[in-house]
Amino acid sequence: MKKLIVLALCAVTLPMMAQEEAKKDSVEEGFQFTTVDSVAITPVKNQHRSSTCWAFSALGFLESEVMRMNKGKEVDFSEMYVVNKTMMDRAEYCLRMYGDVAFAPGGSAYDVIYCLKNYGLVPQEAMPGIRYGLWPNDTLPVHSELDAVAGGYIKALKNMKRISPVWKEGLQAVYNTYLGECPTQFQYEGKQYTPQEWVKALKLNPDDYVSITSYTHHPFWTTFALEVPDNWRMDQMYNIPMEDMMRIIDNAIEKGYTLAWGADVSEIGFTRKGIGVVPDADNGADLTGSDMAHWVGLSESGKKEELTKRPLPEMEITQEMRQKAFDSWETSDDHGMQIFGRAVDQNGKAYYMIKNSWGTQKSTYKGIWYISRAFMMYKTNDILVHKDAIPSDLKKKMGIK
Repeated sequence: MKKLIVLALCAVTLPMMAQEEAKKDSVEEGFQFTTVDSVAITPVKNQHRSSTCWAFSALGFLESEVMRMNKGKEVDFSEMYVVNKTMMDRAEYCLRMYGDVAFAPGGSAYDVIYCLKNYGLVPQEAMPGIRYGLWPNDTLPVHSELDAVAGGYIKALKNMKRISPVWKEGLQAVYNTYLGECPTQFQYEGKQYTPQEWVKALKLNPDDYVSITSYTHHPFWTTFALEVPDNWRMDQMYNIPMEDMMRIIDNAIEKGYTLAWGADVSEIGFTRKGIGVVPDADNGADLTGSDMAHWVGLSESGKKEELTKRPLPEMEITQEMRQKAFDSWETSDDHGMQIFGRAVDQNGKAYYMIKNSWGTQKSTYKGIWYISRAFMMYKTNDILVHKDAIPSDLKKKMGIK
């Protein structure tokens, strides 16, 4: 009887031990991050089905700025106030160029700074930005219909021989119908403000913020308008070497600043699970230790899964690689996010902590992404940062006071 009991216990214990070992191996195979330093951010939001990452990321950046300058005061800016104002400006620019420039729902971090300077900002409660729901309890932005209606409106005007002076009223009605009217006054914490009075009370000065990029088709230590469709306002960015751009990112985080980040996320190393790395996809079989026949037989999604499920060696990034990827359209202007911290993986490799705007439900780290230093060097289009976050020697060389 005792022997039977022992055998029964073994039958139960061995599978449990096997499960524990498998679980341990799984954890060891994956990414394990330790935070090195981080700056305060507001909660992760969800842009849902709208091309408004630029508004969410840059406003998240400004929300952190308010916290930094106002003893941790937390505010929630209305993204759709900025979207309403920006899309009306973009429509006017498109028509002034006789329709020869794109009218699309994308934008840049500078659009938010332009709005801050010229229109002010409003709190989320003053303009929630969703006046409809395609389904019951739909409280997240869904802009497919809005973009189709507004795009069709502008397309029709582009085909006219003449346009009337009231076209803008019609388009404004479209944006107001879907997003709500932009308030000119509102109550906040018991006080009455205009949008511009409010941002002044929050100590936000649009002239404090600068855009920075790093490409060799323009001279370093000059400014130029980065040639991507969403930089339609022709924001003049400081052009500096890649390593100096990285110095600014590191210095900003060390000094308690965050940054708005414009990047290409269409790469095989950027996952929906919260990882951004630059594995050498051409040598994927060697990197992952896979049989070549098995590797060749994998789908693209299968290769991506293999290359991003654990830390692997990454490509060595150079300035020339950055430029070649930009010139060949491999690096595209995809997405805006917020850089707010640094971490290391279990091997000591450096990563940046990123606040995304895809909600918290489906990502491994609840809306936070870990981006390797190599990915940041390779796929950064531009950054937006407070000028005081720039190291003094670089600030002087850039001619910033």
